[in-house]
Amino acid sequence: MSLTIGIVGLPNVGKSTMFNALTRNNVLAENYPFATIEPNTGIVPLPDDRLPVLAKLVHTEKIVPATVTFVDIAGIVKGASEGEGLGNKFLANIREADAICEVVRAFEDDDIVHVNGKVDPSDDIETINTELILADLQTIENALPKLEKDLRGKKIEPAYMEAVKQAKTILEAGETIDKATREGRFDKDSVYDLHLMSAKPFIYVFNVDDAELQNKDMQAKLAASVAPAPAIFLNAQFEADLTELDEADAREMLADAGLEESGLDQLARVGYDTLGLSTFLTAGEKEVRAWQIHKGYTAPQAAGVIHTDFEKGFIKADIVSYDDFVAAEGSMVKIKEEGKLRQEGRDYVMQDGDIVEFKFNVSKK
Repeated sequence: MSLTIGIVGLPNVGKSTMFNALTRNNVLAENYPFATIEPNTGIVPLPDDRLPVLAKLVHTEKIVPATVTFVDIAGIVKGASEGEGLGNKFLANIREADAICEVVRAFEDDDIVHVNGKVDPSDDIETINTELILADLQTIENALPKLEKDLRGKKIEPAYMEAVKQAKTILEAGETIDKATREGRFDKDSVYDLHLMSAKPFIYVFNVDDAELQNKDMQAKLAASVAPAPAIFLNAQFEADLTELDEADAREMLADAGLEESGLDQLARVGYDTLGLSTFLTAGEKEVRAWQIHKGYTAPQAAGVIHTDFEKGFIKADIVSYDDFVAAEGSMVKIKEEGKLRQEGRDYVMQDGDIVEFKFNVSKK
């Protein structure tokens, strides 16, 4: 399930520092290190406190977490939609991503030049979003002649053309399709086949300094400016420094800064949710593993993530909740005695944290 989040931003906003910290960190398990597939792509394990608890109960040292894939996309400048700078490469990479993580500079540093000459988060967001909106308007303009012909030939429904025109109106007002969709004013799925870039789900990451990490008033204002999209606040250099420490020292550094978790852990969680992913678990002496699935997957679909034979020959799923498993200290005998083991069929919709053993019959394929 290779869904990706593209990291975008203006030059000198801390985008690459954040990406490098993401792809160096390896807190959860040495057997699934952060891996760089290409120079600008990194697989990031999803922090999950449940996994080490389960590993201890079933007596295994092998933990395999779910993952989030981030792609560091070339910095954007004004005019990218018309090919300025690395505009064409930027737009091509955005099209391939499933979600957009927009890194915005909110820190002052005289030694780091801002491409626009001043630090203005709202202006930076407008610069990037405008380029995406302009590119989407070009997509619609290019598509309209054929769509109008198809409408006359009754090859498309009038409702589809109306949705395309509504999307165009939203874009012309300077809004992303994602914002309009989150606010319930538009259904982006109605124009899915246009593959509009601003319809991808957005996450905003504000790169702040140490003092601003504690400035809740400033954070509230910035979060409101991008709502209803999620906003995350972190110090990219602080995050990079954290990755150089062992787990105990990193926790102490976080505590000293008054933080419960790192910004990168928060980003991984929000990114995972933004991609519409959920997790089910398997726990045995061989390994404890978190499997990522789309929210809404049925038991057979989830089984297919492990192996296609599991889905084709699906019989049932034996499921126990994480809380019940921990309460029984991992004893299946106790779980069964207490009636906590559920047998679910083909229509069961998986819930996050389900601990599962699938029953299947290869001959049923």
